[in-house]
Amino acid sequence: MSILDVIGPSMIGPSSSHTLGAMRISKFAYNLFNSIPESATFYLHGSFRDTYIGHGTGLALIAGLCGMDTDDPAVAKADEVSKRSGLKYEFRSIDLGDVHPNTVKIVATKNNLTHEVIGSSVGAGRIKIISIDSIQCQVTGELPTLVIENEDVPGALESIVRVISLNGVNIAQVNLSRMSKGSKIASMILELDDRLDNSIIEALKMLKVVKSMIYVEALNC
Repeated sequence: MSILDVIGPSMIGPSSSHTLGAMRISKFAYNLFNSIPESATFYLHGSFRDTYIGHGTGLALIAGLCGMDTDDPAVAKADEVSKRSGLKYEFRSIDLGDVHPNTVKIVATKNNLTHEVIGSSVGAGRIKIISIDSIQCQVTGELPTLVIENEDVPGALESIVRVISLNGVNIAQVNLSRMSKGSKIASMILELDDRLDNSIIEALKMLKVVKSMIYVEALNC
């Protein structure tokens, strides 16, 4: 049983772009916290703005942010699950400019920590995360991902890559960002071919150049 089986029959012309893709984007946001946030705003762009009720997009977004998998029968009751979990949410319209029509910006908060994810549902349930906490990227969610805030100093990237590569993990993609030259703080997003053991995660956190780090497991839905 999939999300399309659960919520599809009650919707008008549901599609994997409007349901499965939407849920996977929201599940990626959930994985940044590894728990259900306290509050969230879903900013809906393009066709998502038009389909969040009739095509099940809204329900799929709520389910993903509650950490549900696509084959969970409780997806149909995601709104009830969110209420029991204390998740407060709202939907708003937004124009994100020249992006895929099936795009959503999710701003979620828990314990005074806020994360922002912008993702597009590009068809057949596939997604593309184009921004994580204002860092532009091209992340599919199908690989383990590291989101790192680091000191903007020579050798920072090298020291981080060294820890990962010495433990036999290949880096599939790197996205780098900083506010400006001399800003002292930069950010990077790395997609990995393999998951990281806790020992590697702890070794990365111990690096002097690493100010904060989030490890996001590959989507399992």
